[in-house]
Amino acid sequence: MSQPVGITPAPVEEAARAEAVLARLQLLVTRKLDGLLQGDYVGLLPGPGTEAGESREYRPGDDVRRMDWAVTARTTRPHVRRTVADRELETWMAVDLSASLDFGTAKWLKKDLVIAAATAVTHLTARGGNRIGAVVGTGSAVREKGSSGFFKKRTTPSDAPGPSTVRMPARPGRKEAQGLLRAIARTQIRPGRADLGELIDMLNRPPRRRGVAVVISDFLAPVESWSRPVRKLGVRHDVLAIEVVDPRELELPDVGVLTLSDPESGDLHEVQTADPALRERYAAAAGEQRAAIARALRAAGASHLRLRTDTDWLLDMVRFVAAQRHARTRGTTR
Repeated sequence: MSQPVGITPAPVEEAARAEAVLARLQLLVTRKLDGLLQGDYVGLLPGPGTEAGESREYRPGDDVRRMDWAVTARTTRPHVRRTVADRELETWMAVDLSASLDFGTAKWLKKDLVIAAATAVTHLTARGGNRIGAVVGTGSAVREKGSSGFFKKRTTPSDAPGPSTVRMPARPGRKEAQGLLRAIARTQIRPGRADLGELIDMLNRPPRRRGVAVVISDFLAPVESWSRPVRKLGVRHDVLAIEVVDPRELELPDVGVLTLSDPESGDLHEVQTADPALRERYAAAAGEQRAAIARALRAAGASHLRLRTDTDWLLDMVRFVAAQRHARTRGTTR
């Protein structure tokens, strides 16, 4: 599969590292997910389906879009209609590779977790004629060091070739899925932040039949910039939001004076981490930020999976998929 136009090739060393990470991830996913999660036709989320099945009584948490009004009127008790999962499901991923993802202080970099999540999603959905595609976004600016010692954003045709957001067509087949993952892994992260709202909105254009939409990001962009596109996406599709987090984004260690660099703007800040009051304020602000992200995703009706760079992401994903399976057997979808 040829590399999509607009993806900036990474340097040779970075490309080699991306291939090594991708190979390791695929081995992990194949060994563990196949044995633990795969049934006759099990995916990352219960497929929306189009073939009508039998009706059953409504339970709290059921998708109201599947109400069987005829049976409800006849029995005077609310019923929902089960559906049989489509054998050809179309899945689209919105992959955020902003500069803030090129960071990690634990087992993995955040961008490695993004690739890991994309690999798992692809492995669990790219079978039986299913199609999977992606839109990938990264920064559009480059930085140069100014006289003040801070970094300034600068964008020129030579420094920032190609668009910052690229669409990779949805195609069936394992070979095409491998090519898709390889293109994502080789994407060079550029300074700046991708427009997450615009990236998510690209999954709504052009209109498609109902399927699965997966958004992979750290969601550090202002909530109001992406919450509406997620709600719009959830009207037609089953949405899974995979949030990537590093522990240092939640709390600061006590290591004295720490120089921090904003990977998107290049601004430098010195922080006295020995101050317990400062660490408490930082943890409280970070907790509120993550709570706001969770509230926005819940309001949009999206399933929410959080992956951390300091935990076993594969185990977290196994637990998530198992919970989705359990919810489906109970008749719920969230």
